[in-house]
Amino acid sequence: MTSQEIFDRLIAQFGAVSDAGIVSKLDAPVDPSITVAPAHLKAIAFFLRDDEELQFEHCSCLSGVDLKGKFAIIYQLASLTKKHKITIRVEVPAENPSLPSVESVWKTTNWHEREAFDMFGIVFTGHPDLRRILMPYDWEGHPLRKDYQVPEFYNGMRVPY
Repeated sequence: MTSQEIFDRLIAQFGAVSDAGIVSKLDAPVDPSITVAPAHLKAIAFFLRDDEELQFEHCSCLSGVDLKGKFAIIYQLASLTKKHKITIRVEVPAENPSLPSVESVWKTTNWHEREAFDMFGIVFTGHPDLRRILMPYDWEGHPLRKDYQVPEFYNGMRVPY
């Protein structure tokens, strides 16, 4: 199935572009992407996984990107059964970034969401165990944010730059 056909199925299921915030960028040089509104992410994720023609049963990667003023969360989805793939993109404001967890849709996103939380401070509501995964539990800040300042000391030890 082509990226345009996947986009068309989403529009057919969720209505006009403005209703679910679904926007496509299918002419991208590398991976075509579809941007969806955070409020509709979970419903769209279940549809992408459960629809007979789509069957996106695998989320291979979830990445966060700091875009100065907002964050983009990128989901790389694949259908091993149907042999097609798509990139789903969600944008949230940098101030109090939050969106629904899709851990109940794709179990592989459990650790990916924890990493995005740890590195960017993005809160995935409904995640069963949202806590730091790479940094110490008492670390302050989120190291992949563009405005992050590396502390000079941590627990009395100098932090190398």
